Amino acid sequence: QVQLVESGGGSVRAGGSLRLTCSATNKPPGSYCLAWFRQAPGKKREGVATMYTGDGGILYADFVQGRFTISQDIAGRTVYLQMTSLNPEDTATYFCAAQACRLAGISYYWLRPDGYKSWGQGTEVVVSS
Repeated sequence: QVQLVESGGGSVRAGGSLRLTCSATNKPPGSYCLAWFRQAPGKKREGVATMYTGDGGILYADFVQGRFTISQDIAGRTVYLQMTSLNPEDTATYFCAAQACRLAGISYYWLRPDGYKSWGQGTEVVVSS
């Protein structure tokens, strides 16, 4: 099973930026659905962004509104989430997830946590006003 480790979280002021990194090991070759999720205290885990490596398709949650960008490195072992224009509502623990998949194209299903078996431990993001 793919092992994932997130890093890059921290504390920033509203309007600031952070780049989260998710490093994958023990990842067999093939196409994957990759995603970033977040969970604020007392709230359900929600999808932020998802990417299908088979065709590069990407989807974002509505609340992202163009502020975040998901990407991966050429080797396919690292997934990034570049976050800009952060606001206090973005405060949460951010998790990356991965699942081997073969799709005709990415869909909003992959912004749900149900389909993922591999998860990182999370990295905390705190945005102050």
